[in-house]
Amino acid sequence: MAGESESFSTSVEDNTKYGFERAEMFQSSLAGTVDPYDRHVFLCYKTHESWPSRVEDSDSDPLPKLLASALKARKNDIRVKTRLTICEGGDDVNLSDGDVLIFPEMTIYRGLKESDVDSFVEDVLVNGKPWESRVQEELTGSYVFVCAHNNRDRRCGVCGPILIEKFKELIGSKDLQNQILVAACSHIGGHKYAGNVIIFSANPDGKVAGNWYGYVTPSDVLELLEKQIGKGEVIDRIWRGQMGALVKEAEQVEEPKPADVIINEKQPEETINEENMENVQSCCQGVKGFSCCRAETVKKKPVNCELRGLSSWMEKFEQRQVLTTVAVVGALATVAVAYGFYRRAR
Repeated sequence: MAGESESFSTSVEDNTKYGFERAEMFQSSLAGTVDPYDRHVFLCYKTHESWPSRVEDSDSDPLPKLLASALKARKNDIRVKTRLTICEGGDDVNLSDGDVLIFPEMTIYRGLKESDVDSFVEDVLVNGKPWESRVQEELTGSYVFVCAHNNRDRRCGVCGPILIEKFKELIGSKDLQNQILVAACSHIGGHKYAGNVIIFSANPDGKVAGNWYGYVTPSDVLELLEKQIGKGEVIDRIWRGQMGALVKEAEQVEEPKPADVIINEKQPEETINEENMENVQSCCQGVKGFSCCRAETVKKKPVNCELRGLSSWMEKFEQRQVLTTVAVVGALATVAVAYGFYRRAR
């Protein structure tokens, strides 16, 4: 029928332009595309279809806006670099509007209200204490968040729901519903890497790590379940990076400095003066021996004028010494030759 044909045509066009078959897939390097951070806060709120482009700054969505504003206002008091993302609730994931999940602590507070935001931020995120107004619950298992923020970027809107459906299908077939939760989330950065997936699961040492993946397709889902979640093994070819040190480790640093709060915003790029810069190579060793070498830029240190003058004087002094020595040797040789002639003349 005409309507069905038109619908099918639109679906094919979306997949070609925004989905897994788009031309930009696998064209960029993924490793190192995650800004370092130490704690991830997810606020459950409505559905991904209803989120506006800037859900954390929307007047029609007061709860996300209030929480984002409170985090910004207290950023100088929060000593752990914290990221805020909105996620979708639902009966299938046992999450409701206002539930707040915190990683890597693996804790959840249920039913955050607009009037509770300031006390929650003060108690939990600033002071690192249990929230007095709610009972803290422990999270178990693994958590998968897939960006499906269609009103922010169509690529995530097309790829995200397909990946969520595939995850749930395979999780159901393996009877892992009680061990792995999958939910849609808002913009996490890097739309061009869609599908974008964050997995919070235990690494081989038993610590919870948040691994980011990009260019994820439905054919990658089984491997993510079996390797990343099942064995704690990073899949290098689609790995973007990892959440930083555990909060407890970060708190052991002497005299910690206030940390930034990341609320799904692109950080301003630093202006670089090319005349005072030089390129160097730096490498880091990632998970499972994964190497992420990259070129970095460092400032050239200006040379002290006094040191430059001293160096020049030393060079001239050394030159004079050499010339004097040559002159003395030459003079002695001349005297020796003249004395020889004198002896023969006698």
